[in-house]
Amino acid sequence: MNAEFFAAIEDIEREKNIPKAYMLDKINQALLAAFRRDNPDCADNVVVQKTVVETVESPAVELTVEEARRYAKHPALGDVIGIPVETKKFGRIAAQAAKQVIIQGIREAERGITYEEFTSKEHEILTGVVSRVEPRSGSVSIKIQSNSEYTEAMLAATERIKGEELTEGDRVKVYVVEVRRSTRGPQVLISRTHPGLVKRLFELEVPEIFDGTVEIRSIAREAGSRTKMAVWSNDPDVDPIGACVGPKGGRVSSIVSELGGEKIDIVKYSEDPELYIAAALSPAEVVSVTLLDEGKNCRVVVPDGQLSLAIGKEGQNARLAAKLTGYKIDIKPESEAQE
Repeated sequence: MNAEFFAAIEDIEREKNIPKAYMLDKINQALLAAFRRDNPDCADNVVVQKTVVETVESPAVELTVEEARRYAKHPALGDVIGIPVETKKFGRIAAQAAKQVIIQGIREAERGITYEEFTSKEHEILTGVVSRVEPRSGSVSIKIQSNSEYTEAMLAATERIKGEELTEGDRVKVYVVEVRRSTRGPQVLISRTHPGLVKRLFELEVPEIFDGTVEIRSIAREAGSRTKMAVWSNDPDVDPIGACVGPKGGRVSSIVSELGGEKIDIVKYSEDPELYIAAALSPAEVVSVTLLDEGKNCRVVVPDGQLSLAIGKEGQNARLAAKLTGYKIDIKPESEAQE
């Protein structure tokens, strides 16, 4: 039985990646809990140590010299004798309590391992499989995997790309925003609308970003519609925009496809705020950028025919440019500026 017991512990370690030492500690706790249940008079004397005395007044913690000879060769008065406890003598209720402690220990270990695994994936992309779609709330349950660990994560309706249709069995990339502990195990917060998803997709697709030659300095996103991304190259011979676009636009087009057709404007970052703001308003042409004294405000002048392009549909282009650069942008047509 002992051989089978330790073989089972090794199986748990191998299959569930739960350390043998952890399980032995939990089993020790379970046996002690069972012993306490069957021997309430022993209080905290769970190691089952008894003192050799001439006259026994408390059998739970004392024994005579004659009784002590069953466990020690030459016991003397005052000696503390360790008494082995036979687990097979535990009562049914005590054994059940021990079983629950062991099961709970395995669950806690599994949750801890899963939590640690997914915590290491915070702010990264994972690929999951849609397992359930809630038609009323619009939330989607996605089974995600990291190495050998699996868990279910809920993609809230607010974190879904607008207009994107997801059905059971679809494989989808999600961005891990945060991992929290909960009584039911780790709670993985995922998103398809977070700007970090775009950043990680470009890191996967563009070698120059992955190796650090090209840096993504800022991203502004309205998921499902449009994203603006500012990039910078540490190598003067490398065009940061060209690297992101890729040969014949292959790199950026694969990301656009992953995001359901979302438009992506890639602009060059500059330490000069005026140049940066002008680039951020692309594809509109800019006549001039004037930084104003009060805070991060600026006035931008564009050709009359470019005003609607600079502002964008429902103000989107100007709004994303402001978010990208951190400046509040006041756009004026050239004729008005001259007046």
